Amino acid sequence: MMEGNDGIGEGMAPLLEIDGLKTVFYTDEGVARAVDGVSFSINPGETIGLVGESGCGKSVTALSIMRLVPDPPGRIEGGSVLLDGRDLLAISEKEMRKVRGNEISIVFQEPLTSLNPVFTCGEQVREAIGLHQKLGRRESKEQAIEMLRLVRIPDPEKRYGNYPHQMSGGMRQRVMIAMALSCQPKLLIADEPSTALDVSVQAQIIELLLELREQLGMAVLLITHDLAVVAQMAERVVVMYAGVVVEEAPLGRLFAHPAHPYTDGLLASIPKVDAPVERLSAIPGTVPDPLRLPPGCRFSDRCPKRMDKCSVTEPGMFAVAEGHRSRCYLCEGSGP
Repeated sequence: MMEGNDGIGEGMAPLLEIDGLKTVFYTDEGVARAVDGVSFSINPGETIGLVGESGCGKSVTALSIMRLVPDPPGRIEGGSVLLDGRDLLAISEKEMRKVRGNEISIVFQEPLTSLNPVFTCGEQVREAIGLHQKLGRRESKEQAIEMLRLVRIPDPEKRYGNYPHQMSGGMRQRVMIAMALSCQPKLLIADEPSTALDVSVQAQIIELLLELREQLGMAVLLITHDLAVVAQMAERVVVMYAGVVVEEAPLGRLFAHPAHPYTDGLLASIPKVDAPVERLSAIPGTVPDPLRLPPGCRFSDRCPKRMDKCSVTEPGMFAVAEGHRSRCYLCEGSGP
C-alpha cells in the first residue's frame, strides 16, 4: 500500500500514482540510492509542489517518471509509476516515447542546455508537434506559432526563426514551455522552471504557468527548493530529503503546522519582510551522501529534536491529520 495519500482527493482516481519508486546509480565507490521508496499521487488538474534541498532526489524522481534516467549508471529498480492506471515502468520504450510529450511533458531548469543550438526555436516546437500529432510541415508550423503566442512571446512569426542564443533566458524558458504544452499533456513536470532566471522574469514565468494551468486544465508537478514559489502555485506539498518523502500535506496545513523538523527548518529559512532579522535561519550540516546514508532517520544528524532511537531505526510515515503525513517519531500516535 502507498504511504501518505489517505484522505487526499477521496473519490477521485489519481492521474499519476507513484508507489515505492527506487532509483539507484552504480558508481566505482558503490551504489547511490538517489530515490529510495518514494510514494505520492497527483490528481487530475492538481498542482503538487515537490520540495527539498539540492541532492534530495527531486530531479531524479522526475527523470524516473519519464524513464529518462541514464542507464548506465542509473537504473530504476523498484516500485511503479501508474498513469491513469497504466504502469509506465512496465511498458516498452516505443510505447513510452508516445507518452513523453504527449501525455506527460517536462520543462527543465536550464533551457539553453535543453534546446538544440543548431535549430531555430520555432522549428524545435514544430518538430514536437509534428512528431506526436502527425501533422504536415505547414500545419505544424502554424500550430507552433500559435503555441509561441500562447506563452506570450511577442511577434511569434518573427521569433519562430530565432536560434536559442538569440533569445533571453526568459524567452528560452517560454519556448521550452511552448514545446512541453504543444500536445496539451495531462501532466506537466516543471523542474526548477524559474531558478536560473532573475527575479522579475521568474515572476513572469510563474504567472504564465498559473495562467496556462487554468486554461488547459492540466496537472502540474512543480519541483523546486523555493517554498515561496510553491505557496503561489501548489495545492499540496511533498517534502523530500535524502531520497525519501519525509512529509506530505495540503499547502495551508504544511505552512501553518509543519510536522517534520526538516520542513520546519525549510520554512524558518524563508526571509520575512515584516520581521527583519540580522541573520537568516539555516539548517546546520548538509544532505547526506546517497552512497553513505546514515542508519535510522536520514535527518537525525541535523535535527535539533532527535532522540536516541532516531539514529537506530528509520521511522515510517505517521498520520498527523487528514491528508497530512510525516516521517518522524515525534508524530507517532498523534494522528486521527
